[in-house]
Amino acid sequence: MFFKEIHIRIRVFFLFIICLLVIIILKVFYIQVFSYEKLSDLAQSLWSRKLPIGADRGLILDRNGKILATNLTTTSLVIIPNQIKDAEAVAKSLSEILNSDYDDMLKHVTKKTSIERVHPEGRQLSYDIASKINDLNYDGVYLVKESKRYYPYGSLLSHVLGYVGIDNQGLSGLELTYNNYLTGEDGAIKYFSDGKGNRLELSEVYEKPQNGINIKLTIDLDLQLAIERELDNVMSKYTPEHAMIMAMNPKTGEVLAMASRPNFDPNNYQEYDTETINRNLPIWMTYEPGSTFKIMTLSSTVEEKTVNLFEDHFYDGGSIHVDGATIHCWKAGGHGDQTYLNVVENSCNPGFVSLGQKLGVDKLMSYITNFGFGTKTGIDLNGESNGILFKPSNMGPVELATTSFGQGISVTPIQQVTAVSAAINGGNLYQPYLVKEMLEPETNSIIKANEPIFRRKVISDESSKMVRYALESVVANGSGRNAYIENYRVGGKTGTAQKVEDGHYMSGNYIVSFMGFMPADDPEIVVYVAIDHPLGITQYGGTVSAPIAKNVLETAINIFGFKESKDGMTKEYRWLDQKYVVLPNVVGMSVSDAKKTLKGFQIEYSGEGDKILYQSPSADSYIKENGTVKLLLG
Repeated sequence: MFFKEIHIRIRVFFLFIICLLVIIILKVFYIQVFSYEKLSDLAQSLWSRKLPIGADRGLILDRNGKILATNLTTTSLVIIPNQIKDAEAVAKSLSEILNSDYDDMLKHVTKKTSIERVHPEGRQLSYDIASKINDLNYDGVYLVKESKRYYPYGSLLSHVLGYVGIDNQGLSGLELTYNNYLTGEDGAIKYFSDGKGNRLELSEVYEKPQNGINIKLTIDLDLQLAIERELDNVMSKYTPEHAMIMAMNPKTGEVLAMASRPNFDPNNYQEYDTETINRNLPIWMTYEPGSTFKIMTLSSTVEEKTVNLFEDHFYDGGSIHVDGATIHCWKAGGHGDQTYLNVVENSCNPGFVSLGQKLGVDKLMSYITNFGFGTKTGIDLNGESNGILFKPSNMGPVELATTSFGQGISVTPIQQVTAVSAAINGGNLYQPYLVKEMLEPETNSIIKANEPIFRRKVISDESSKMVRYALESVVANGSGRNAYIENYRVGGKTGTAQKVEDGHYMSGNYIVSFMGFMPADDPEIVVYVAIDHPLGITQYGGTVSAPIAKNVLETAINIFGFKESKDGMTKEYRWLDQKYVVLPNVVGMSVSDAKKTLKGFQIEYSGEGDKILYQSPSADSYIKENGTVKLLLG
């Protein structure tokens, strides 16, 4: 009996030992297989340290590869508290160099942490300050590389590019929209320390930072510089409340240039209020568009064939009565009898009311929504507005009338440019966009290329051709005459929109605008100019904004190489206009015959002889009366 009990105890003991061994083996297996990485990281954190190395943000380039946003290499202060031998002395020296509070610096120096970043006074240090800190040669005080965003053109394209914060994170504009692509992965210098945090004399490990992806825009820097200059001139000359210019390729939706005033310098964004920084007017501002919106009524009319622009007539007596309301024409006494093409040329409000009435609420509003009004365009920027339209069910005769000529509704500039692009490009609505390509930072090879995004067909090719014709006639013979460019085909429409405050129209306070495009027969660029309450001048789109658009289009001729055309409409000159005439051909004539032929022109000669070998400008060009002609003799 006694020996039997001993055997049982021995068996129980061995069973216990076996179970214990099994548990230990299972625990070791769990640690080695499932918890290895976690425990390894915890162990490494006790004896390894990392000094961070900031990655560069991706570059932002214009469509031709010119740099619009880059990076500067700066240094930042990092402290390893366990390595500091005299905390008070270190805190005193650093606070004096950084011009910061001693007590705050002492908290940094003595903080119970493996690595302490001194923020914000220790970030992005100047060379002089970094040099002074380096000369201290204190243990535990390190200067590490950090990247700082830099915009070489200052305020140029500021609202589109946006800006980044001190931690290199995008806070507005493209910097925010494409932050995940532009942001790289930081690297580090890894070293080893003992239990007290003292650095060990072991080899260091360098982890290379991965820079962010470069992005190439649809923006053309030279055109952007031109519109920025125009806006600076506008602000100086007219001191308006706001001003904006943008340009787009109507065939693709590519934004070629975009700027507004007031603007800001993203290198020093801290010096500006948030309202100035965040309001990108071309996509954010909503307002009554005025007569530039008549392009939508015109397009709808042409597509629906409710009138014949050349044969049907409208008599403008200076006003039209609609359901008890009187709507006036801008011209006192009206334009009298006119074709509907004249209605477009003269920007006649009563005439456009007539066009809206012929269309009716449902058809007009259907076209307006199909052109993209009332919804965001989808441009790749944050902060876009929707605009405001009447609901068809809430529209009576007066609302239909005012909508026909761009009053009583609210739109954004980007909506207008996108819609007009569709009206003149063959009827195709495209989504506007700013980023053309994404590029690998090391090789600059294309990772992703953005293609035009087709939304829908709004009007037919034939209707679009007629719209282009009518708008070219506006520039040659109507209210857009100040945008006419000799030897080139330009179309466009003026706009003068009365501003609203507290539900009432303001007296003498207008947004004057012009929507222009060229070449009129095959548009490659649309330019929109809007000036909010210009001072010291008659507030009409034709007198203020059209000449500005002309300057931008003339710059575009040089940038994109648009060809001269003899097929455009000839401008009908008025007594105040600078007249242009066709230059005759004198090549091959004698000098005496050339003088007779060029009577009234200023002639400059070069070379010797009695025959004309070459003339500039070339024959059949339009040049100013009394202009200069250069002749090469031989």
